[in-house]
Amino acid sequence: MRIGVFLVAAQFPGQSSGQVLRDTVETIVAAERAGFDDAWIAEHHFMSYGVCPSATTLAGVALGRTERIHIGTAVSVLSTRHPVALAEEAAILHHTSGGRFILGVGRGGPWMDLEVFDTGLPRFERGFAESLDLLRAALTRTIVKADGEFFRFREVPMTPEPPGLRPVVACTSPPTASLAAERGLPMLLGLHIGDEEKAAMIDHYTSALPPGTRPPGTHIAAAVAHVADTTERAVAELKSAMPGWLRPGLAGYVPIDGRVRPATDVDAYVDLLCRIHPVGSPAHCAERLLRTVERTGVHHLILLVEGTGDHARVLENVARLGAEVLPLVRQA
Repeated sequence: MRIGVFLVAAQFPGQSSGQVLRDTVETIVAAERAGFDDAWIAEHHFMSYGVCPSATTLAGVALGRTERIHIGTAVSVLSTRHPVALAEEAAILHHTSGGRFILGVGRGGPWMDLEVFDTGLPRFERGFAESLDLLRAALTRTIVKADGEFFRFREVPMTPEPPGLRPVVACTSPPTASLAAERGLPMLLGLHIGDEEKAAMIDHYTSALPPGTRPPGTHIAAAVAHVADTTERAVAELKSAMPGWLRPGLAGYVPIDGRVRPATDVDAYVDLLCRIHPVGSPAHCAERLLRTVERTGVHHLILLVEGTGDHARVLENVARLGAEVLPLVRQA
């Protein structure tokens, strides 16, 4: 059983992005002190939903400030990154941290990032498999070359030495789950779906495994976690704070091709998150986490802890989860 924190570097109204990044690192330090196993950093561009544009860079800062906790990216977006460059960064973090770095990658979305970084919509639409395979090669082989649709170059030696990392793949659709299964890579499942949807995705993944292939250990599931003296208090705090972050934040997802995005009912979304995730008293939070483990079979959970947007309250949340919730889950 592993339990970590998940940080999107959320910028709430009135906050500067620089302060948010500093607070994010401090929260990771607090998570190590509270007994969490790992911390995962999200990557976003050009939006207040998350103000960390390079999860590997912030992971390096956090690794330098900590001693025990593992740090992962959730996720580095392959549609806007060169896979070999990302593998090089992962190798630096692996070697300098004593093996405490975890690489999570994802396809991303059809957003303006593709235009700004000049990778284009085709990389998003049909280039993820090629990018993932090149990344895997650069993480494990001393010599790599490419002769595909999106990447072509002669043989080059990988330095630093390949770390041998096996990336975790963010999966929000059955095709991506199939892709991860075919390559024997574990999934990262998002906080926007509940236990039943997570279990269905895992069933699809299992059915897509090549014959005779064993599952690659446990997958990872994200959830919102917020603890207070009572469940009513915890829910009220998130319902009061989260919409002020989500309304402008979600508006930052601007499609590259002008496609119309479905409108999000933010209040309904926050209500959903509070209902399906560990938001409540310590006992309620522990029960929810254990139910997720039971219903999904996932034994690695990462918890979004910054839902109030108030740094002092976030640190309190991390401390209380570590002192009052994690022991209940681990004992069970």
